[in-house]
This record gives sequence, C-alpha cells and structure tokens, in this order.
Amino acid sequence: MNREVNLTKLVQTSKGPRYCPVVWATNGRIRPDVVLVNGKPERHTEGAYYLEWREGPKRVRLSVGKEAVDAENRRKRKAAELNAVNEGAALVPENTERSVAASVAEYLEETKLTKKPKTLAAYRTALAYFMESCHKLNVTDIDRRDLLKFCAFLRDEKDQAPRSVYNKFENLMSFLKAQGVRGLVGKNDWPRFTEEEPEIYEQKELDKLFAACDAAERIWYQFFLMTGEREQEVMFTYWTDVNFAASTVRVSHKPERGWTPKAYKEREIPIPTKLAKSLKAWRAKASKGCALVFPTAGCRPKLDFLDCLKAAVTRTRLDPDNFWLHKFRATFATKCLWAGVDLRTVQQWLGHSDMESTMRYLKPSRSQHTRDKVNEIFA
Repeated sequence: MNREVNLTKLVQTSKGPRYCPVVWATNGRIRPDVVLVNGKPERHTEGAYYLEWREGPKRVRLSVGKEAVDAENRRKRKAAELNAVNEGAALVPENTERSVAASVAEYLEETKLTKKPKTLAAYRTALAYFMESCHKLNVTDIDRRDLLKFCAFLRDEKDQAPRSVYNKFENLMSFLKAQGVRGLVGKNDWPRFTEEEPEIYEQKELDKLFAACDAAERIWYQFFLMTGEREQEVMFTYWTDVNFAASTVRVSHKPERGWTPKAYKEREIPIPTKLAKSLKAWRAKASKGCALVFPTAGCRPKLDFLDCLKAAVTRTRLDPDNFWLHKFRATFATKCLWAGVDLRTVQQWLGHSDMESTMRYLKPSRSQHTRDKVNEIFA
C-alpha cells in the first residue's frame, strides 16, 4: 500500500494563517506560489512549503523551504522513502543539510504569519542566543550536547532566570521540530524552574492607587482589575464589545487591526454595575468616530498602560516595583475564586486553555471570617 505525501504551503488568508494545498499545472508540475484557498486558486508569495504525511494516527509536517520545484522534489523523495520502508527496504538517507542561519531566518519569516509580534520577538531572541552559543553550521549537525550547552549559556552567560531559560529552550525545541529534528533530549534534560505563586494586590494598595489616579487612570485600571483581561485585550477592546444592557465585555477578534485573542479564543466576561456606569460616562466623552474604548490620538491602541501605572504609583508612598499590569489579572482571578465562583467559570472568564493555569490562582483566603475561624480553632 503506497503512503501518500502531500504538499501544502503556509500562507496568510482572510481567516488567518492556513496550510493550503498547492495547485498543479496540466503538465503535472507545481504552479509556483499558487495554492487553493476555499477551493479557489490564489497567488501567495509569502510563506513556505510543507510536506505532510501520516505516522499512524499522527500527522507530520516538515518545512521544505520557499522554492516550489525543490519542495516537489523533496515530496517525491519522501514518498519514495516511506514506500520503500513500507516494503522493508533499507534506504540511505538523502542529503538534506541546511544551514542553521538560513533555517532560522526562514522559520522566523513563517512565524510572522502564525504568531503575535510579542511571541515573534521571543522566538527571535531565543534563536539568536542559540546561534551565539552553538557554532554548528548545519541543522543536522546539532546534537544533545549543543542543547545542554545552550541551557548553561543562558544561565551563566546571559544571567537568565530559570523560567526564562525554560521558555527559550522551549522556543528552540519548537524550531527544531519544524526542521524535522526530534528526539535529541529526554525529559530529564529539560531545564527546570520553580513555579512562583502569582502575586495579587492588597485592598489597601488598590485604595491608595485609585485615590492617586485622575479620572482616565482610574477607569483604565478599574477595567484591568474588574475584567481580568490581558494588556492587549484591553488595548483592542471596542465599544461594540461592551454590552451595557447585560453588563458584559467581550474579547473578540479584530481582523482589521491584525489582532486575535490568545489561542484564538473569544469569550465574554461579566462586569460589575459600577464599572458599567463608569464606562457609560467615559463613552459620553469619547470620540464618536473611534471604535476603541481606550484610544490614543488618531484612534490608535494605547501602548503605555504600564508606564502610566508606574507614574500614578509614584504619586503615592507605594513602591512602583510592586505594580505591574498582569497583577490586576491575578487579583481578579483570586477575588473571583475567594467569592465562590467555580473554577470552570473563572477559567472561561480568563480565557485559559487548561484548568491548571486557573488553579494557580487558588490562594488561601485571608478574610476576617477565615482569621476568626483560625482563632476559634486555637482559642
């Protein structure tokens, strides 16, 4: 039974990045840069070609570069290899050496199609550090020792924290997987880090912060606190996302701005009545021609929420180093759980893909009622 190897190209479509099948000419040759999108041929010069085949129930994809003819030749060789192995033959592997530098450049170009700018920057940094630590010319020459040296390089030469070492190692492994390189390290070779408990704002800190805020600052950080949204989710909130009748805010895709929610998950979050009233008053003063709830001049997303937060904190006697945007999200999650909202609901409000991420915010209650119980137990 012949094993099929398909050829696709990763391109940007109106619905985001897609692996689209290539188009063949009547002479049986591939039409360069032409793919089928929703059954119709379109020309896409961006992206790279990928081979696709099955290993049992698992689909395997392998990047084979930007040249159509080279990609088709690789497809033919891979199909021949798989079918020969299927018949029990032993093959001499083809020479597929590719330089590390060229592979990294191509991988980062593809990453632009599928990841957000912040994620792309993280990949770029991790791979630049790897090329600084590893001087192998070809991807196929990379071995386990190079990966272990990379971890030590990050720790000793770049003074990276354990969590940062892990994240960069994970990015490197994603790159190698895309190059078809697997199995170089075992589970015990991965860097380790201690999962730190998320910090939250004490009510006294919030009271002092909001007392020092002007009207604009107050509604910005009340919105962060009372929705639990991530920074970019707040930046790209539209007035159409706010349902005043139901007192909810929606996190939704903004294709016209090239922005999607994390993990491409839209969701709806209930908001307290007092925030809804503040938003109504804010809208009454807002520019009628701008869809953004918190725009800057020219109806552009606000990019300096953190800087403004630090500036507001300096007007109090609090330490600016103890204030950052994600801490509002942690406080939102913890307060919801303390109030008795079930984990599954809080997971949905936060937009987490797994329950474990939400469970990190399960902290012991510090309410007066809990303190009274402790005093009662040890009276």
